[in-house]
Amino acid sequence: MNFYSGLGLKPVVNAATTFTALGGSLMPEEVLDAMTDAAGSFVDMHELHLAAGKRLAEITRNDAAYVTSGCAAALILALLGIRTKGDPRVLTEFPGRDLAPSEVIMHAAHRIPYDAAIAMSGVTIRQIGNIQQTFDWELESAITERTAAVLYVAGPHLPQVALPLPEVVRIARKKGIPVIVDAAAQLPPVENLWHFTKELGADVAVFSGGKALRGPQASGLMVGNPDIIEAARQNGAPFQRWARAMKAGKEEIAGLLAAVERFVNLDHASLHGQWLTTVEAWHQGLMNLDGVSLRPEALNEAGQPVPRLYVGINDTVRAASTLAALTQANPRVAVHPDLRNGTPHGFWIGPDLLQGDEAQIVLDTVHTAITSSASK
Repeated sequence: MNFYSGLGLKPVVNAATTFTALGGSLMPEEVLDAMTDAAGSFVDMHELHLAAGKRLAEITRNDAAYVTSGCAAALILALLGIRTKGDPRVLTEFPGRDLAPSEVIMHAAHRIPYDAAIAMSGVTIRQIGNIQQTFDWELESAITERTAAVLYVAGPHLPQVALPLPEVVRIARKKGIPVIVDAAAQLPPVENLWHFTKELGADVAVFSGGKALRGPQASGLMVGNPDIIEAARQNGAPFQRWARAMKAGKEEIAGLLAAVERFVNLDHASLHGQWLTTVEAWHQGLMNLDGVSLRPEALNEAGQPVPRLYVGINDTVRAASTLAALTQANPRVAVHPDLRNGTPHGFWIGPDLLQGDEAQIVLDTVHTAITSSASK
């Protein structure tokens, strides 16, 4: 913590989740070593992208892969690749909506705060369905000569009213339209690295590198169709083209490759068991507090199979006081607040990002914060 304390910043124990606002995740030794090694010499960046992409495709059981500067950048690059087919003459002016297919179809249930990334590729969103239902004919009729792609946001945490992905792929493929899956936070399970593309037939899937993969925070992974991925690469750095600003450096490329290799070789069952043990210890340690309701949950905020504990507080003033106490603690404990119309009702705590004795620190700090708030 020397660097942060030198800036007057407090350390944070992350019992929330892989929020970008908290720095994503922590990189393990293998990732840091790979980044340090890559930082020690120069390399042809075109060759590095191609070689790393080939290796990542092998690891993830895909036909092609590409390292980006984040998952949002992967979405932009995928769409630019689809629109231009890798030819820089197609979009001579930006956003060039009259020069190439310029609409992306999305389900209403998939409209999330990251829509802005889509607009940065120069396209507009054509929405189908509503928050209660979607029909196959809506997708069929929405596909026109202006359609660039269908963007499908994966995750059981979203309203389950969108068409199933296999149905989307069937309809889109019949009309020659590619399907992109935004799977930013859909790891674990590890099988998702190839599930959306090789098993369900999507053309491209994109993942965050700085979440469960525990790679560099400024990294993302694109896997899938070789033609689309090569076209995407043609739009990015080191080419001097539209997505040059979304540069993945040699260190990020090396770090993400090491992170993916580590992730696919983890004992995920054992890791999940450790998480369950931590959640149960928290449950036992907080269960006798007055005015507090506890609920172990099997899935996290993104619908991943990562257990967590919900801590409900029966008084909203007390809930706000507890959250404030957690922020003011030393070390600060970050949790995922349960806010309804801006009013706190409790929070979730999760075990997957904790190091060393931090699980006990979380329990002690939460216990103290709740009990101190009761006396106010």
